[in-house]
Amino acid sequence: MRTESSNRPIMPVVPEPFALIVGRMDDGGEAGFLGALRRMGLRPETVTTKDRRAEASLIRVRFGSTSALIGRASAYALDLADPLHPATSQLASRLDETWRDAGRVWAVIPEAAGGPDTAGNLAMRLREFFKAMVLLIDLFDASHIFWAPARLWTDAPQFRNAIAEMLASGMPPVLHLIAFRRSDAPGGAIVRTRGLALFGGQEVEGRIPAGWTVAEMVRRLARLALDILLNGPVAAPRRLRGLDPGEWVSLTPVADEADGSGTVRVEFGSDL
Repeated sequence: MRTESSNRPIMPVVPEPFALIVGRMDDGGEAGFLGALRRMGLRPETVTTKDRRAEASLIRVRFGSTSALIGRASAYALDLADPLHPATSQLASRLDETWRDAGRVWAVIPEAAGGPDTAGNLAMRLREFFKAMVLLIDLFDASHIFWAPARLWTDAPQFRNAIAEMLASGMPPVLHLIAFRRSDAPGGAIVRTRGLALFGGQEVEGRIPAGWTVAEMVRRLARLALDILLNGPVAAPRRLRGLDPGEWVSLTPVADEADGSGTVRVEFGSDL
């Protein structure tokens, strides 16, 4: 896993969730593509809807109670996902230089459900969306996935395995949905999540204790991020046991006055 040094995001976090899939389709034209989607059980239909993240024409697919739009990724989406941009994170294998060649990148955009999108039904809707993504990974023989809320590229087979693990154990694929960004700050380096607020309304941020590696810090923040994914945001200051004997972790939720978002400030210590 790679974590990057970055002094706060250079580009704003994308508010709307969507994914990019890098892969190839056999040259069967639109009819062949629709037929392949039908065989996957995704019930495709061509729509007139327009979206800046994809080129027309878009196709709506359905999986369970959720639906999504699929289309070839637009220049806007490709620029947003540029793996060489310092605001972009990558997990596991890097993309080759031809990743954005014509026909290789597809945008997959989950559609909003009717009624208010509460944290609970958003989590359920995205769970169904990720199941559909597994079918699309197989269809496209995909190599990489880009998850826009975290601005994170990940290995598609690893993403597929992580979703399978989620279905078996109930544990969300934290490292494939949340980016962990290292940045320099007065008093020492910090690591902050990106993309967690979509699920829990909060990001997690902590200063790296002296002598710790970034990997050690990420391992602990990933555990806290998983707790927020499963149980919701941290509502009040808390102090918990850490991973190692004698280790403790202090959690303090604060509001960001600039944009109204929430951050959980994390401090680690030891009784030893």
